[in-house]
Amino acid sequence: MNPPVQLLLLGSSAPDLATSAYGPFVVETVARLDDVSAELDQQRYDAIVLQLPSTASLAAWTGLARAVLESAVVVVVPEPEAVDALRLLRLGVQDVLPQRELVGVGALARVLRLAVERKRLERGARKAYATDLATGLPNHAQFMEHMTHLLALREREPAAMALLAVSIDGLAATEARLGAEAANVLRRKVAVRLRSGLRASDVVAAIGVDSFAVMLAWIDDPEDSNRVAAKLAASLQRPFSVTGQDVAVAVRLGVARYPDQGKDADSLLRLALGQAGDVNALGRVGLAPRGGSPAANDE
Repeated sequence: MNPPVQLLLLGSSAPDLATSAYGPFVVETVARLDDVSAELDQQRYDAIVLQLPSTASLAAWTGLARAVLESAVVVVVPEPEAVDALRLLRLGVQDVLPQRELVGVGALARVLRLAVERKRLERGARKAYATDLATGLPNHAQFMEHMTHLLALREREPAAMALLAVSIDGLAATEARLGAEAANVLRRKVAVRLRSGLRASDVVAAIGVDSFAVMLAWIDDPEDSNRVAAKLAASLQRPFSVTGQDVAVAVRLGVARYPDQGKDADSLLRLALGQAGDVNALGRVGLAPRGGSPAANDE
């Protein structure tokens, strides 16, 4: 039996969904695009059907970027123009259909089930492609995609955010002294320590061999970003246990704040990386002396 599809439906009801072989479907209906955004605040849906008079209203809907991030979005309009359909597909919509194609019993159910399965395959492929294999963190491309979606959400729901760039000194020295695998172990442990020092809603990514990025999904005060940066810097200066050795790294951090210092992913990341490159490194590189703070395994 197929797993239930959690469906959010904008527009008229679809009575054939309940009996279709492509089901089962658990359907929630709403009347307006703003209601779709409100529902996405409450739960995640496998599929979203937007039945609209035309595609024009989607151009001004800031919720589309968020909707296509996790859901299979299908747009149904009376007679879609080819140029509009192609534009929506490039924005992440799974399908754009004329209303007349959905008159048959089970037609919408079939379209939705296939769209959901395509979305699952796409998500799996994106995850495999977008993961830094050494750390298990999102890579640069995935981080930029996530930032873009989050910034689109902030256009609808304004809130301050901050991006931290973290540059690590000591990975090359560890590789020279202990070998390539030891350097990979150290990099993974840096990633674990970064992740453990943040909220579940914050995003950590590996954007280079010795560089990481942290997106603070919201901050109540601009100084919060500086406090988090200081906490992460202090955490990373504690020794790491690598192949039986206590290894120390130095860290440089840069901070860029949204919206005061930038409103797009590229400019925020460039600013944070530039700051990280201009400051003095905190800590020392090399084998940590015995008798100091004990090294953590960071597994």
